[in-house]
Amino acid sequence: MASLEYSMTNINLVVKDMSFVLPDGRTLFSALNEQFDLRPTGLVGRNGIGKTVLAKLLAGLLEPGTGYCRCAGSVHYLAQHVGFSRGSTVADLAGVRHRLDALCRIESGSIAAEDFEALGDHWDLCKRLQNELERNHLGYLHADTPVDMLSGGEEMRVSLIGAMLSDADFLILDEPSNHLDRPNRQALIEQLQRWSRGLIVVSHDRQLLESMERIVELSPQGLRSYGGNYSFYVETRAHERQSAQQTLDECKLERQRQERVMRKHSLRQEQRQARGNRQGKESNQAKILLDRQKERSEVSSGSLRQKQAITRARLDQRVREAANHVEDESHVTLHAIPVTRIAKRCVAELDNVILPHLEGDTRTISLTIGGQQRIGIIGPNGCGKSTLLRVLAGKAVPVSGTCLVTPEYAYLDQRLEQLDSEKTVLEQLQIANPTATESDLRMRLAQVGLEAHKITTPSGLLSGGERLKGALACVLYADSPPQLLLLDEPTNHLDLMSVQALEIMLRGYKGALVVVSHDDVFLKNIELTDHVCATEHGWRLQCPSLSGLHPSEIVH
Repeated sequence: MASLEYSMTNINLVVKDMSFVLPDGRTLFSALNEQFDLRPTGLVGRNGIGKTVLAKLLAGLLEPGTGYCRCAGSVHYLAQHVGFSRGSTVADLAGVRHRLDALCRIESGSIAAEDFEALGDHWDLCKRLQNELERNHLGYLHADTPVDMLSGGEEMRVSLIGAMLSDADFLILDEPSNHLDRPNRQALIEQLQRWSRGLIVVSHDRQLLESMERIVELSPQGLRSYGGNYSFYVETRAHERQSAQQTLDECKLERQRQERVMRKHSLRQEQRQARGNRQGKESNQAKILLDRQKERSEVSSGSLRQKQAITRARLDQRVREAANHVEDESHVTLHAIPVTRIAKRCVAELDNVILPHLEGDTRTISLTIGGQQRIGIIGPNGCGKSTLLRVLAGKAVPVSGTCLVTPEYAYLDQRLEQLDSEKTVLEQLQIANPTATESDLRMRLAQVGLEAHKITTPSGLLSGGERLKGALACVLYADSPPQLLLLDEPTNHLDLMSVQALEIMLRGYKGALVVVSHDDVFLKNIELTDHVCATEHGWRLQCPSLSGLHPSEIVH
């Protein structure tokens, strides 16, 4: 009872029978009900399900169609993309510029009421901002530091500092770790762990979700709370899927059994009716008696058909209800990658290559990539990871050195520029695999999660996740699959289920693989053979199972 009273007294945000209708008239979701307390909560769900809209509803930035969302205190919402005009500073990014300006005017002699009202009780705001910057290892920044000088990771962390300085009772963060490198992702997690009030994080970042105390999933069935971190959520969902599938299988078997019973009853009814008709004719009964017997038989047959129709409808309804609880995973079913020829012994070789547009020790690299080697390129933003991939792909020319790469390679950059935005994914896959039938290609695209109307839509109109799935299908389901696959941050636009599907696909790929990613869980799950790490001493080769590096593992 004590734990129940605690949870009830700490509920800060309540969602009741809430729905939202899109401008085109489609209902995004309806009848949502949930309670959010002070536990750090991760909000998950498939792309397009409405997580960002829900986050804005929770923050009071949108109005629901029906129902309501109420918070016992103030809410601060931090969007995925923080846009600021040229000339903005750290103070603007932290959302404290107006207060600091008011403080400056007061210190210069202003007695304007609006300045005192804007400042409120935040007389020590300048000091608090600098203390928070130092606390979060950003002490080299100041209130007047131009935003143009900040990296993407620094921008997000400064924005989060501003959210914390807002003294909000609830923080709602939308994909805060997107595009952050490994150090900044870890710093973000540590920063959030110091927050003691309400917190909702919309994310596909499994490492970040693992630090949450609760996961809430948004699905077509509504909101469902799981009282644990991401690992607990995954385990519970697996049990639920297994139980739901078992229930569906049992309902289908019961429907088949009942169908057999009803067919037997119908056959017996027909046999009795035929026997009665035959006996009536053989006994030379009067026509009026035969007609009455026929009428009774037809009534009996009609009654049986009606009862069986009701039974079938009830059984079909049970199957439909059971099927509704089985998650439709057809869109993440993937074929094995048919690399037909044995991979070459060496698919790429860099000899004393100096990478363009870089300074420092990671500017130079020598590296040989074997035919079945699987490499993760790891390092902070700006160290040259994407540049290294672009050199391997022939998209950037090295300053000096030799770069030899098999012509049988495929490269997918973060913007997926390989896709023709004016052509459909189906058209582009047909070009890549002219020997396959259209029906086979349609099936494969459907199984990587592209609906029928999406594969006939110009790829430039698709979402980021849809475009990535289409691009991967065009590469991996080509008539001649690549011997070397180069991927730059492939998980950036994918939801959790699609990331897991991508992991399955890449584990099945038997060629050489080079991947740039900040997602540690993803890199672990695709079974890499090596890491190439950017360090202060240059690039170093490391086995993923090792915790340290040895001098012999230096990539010169």
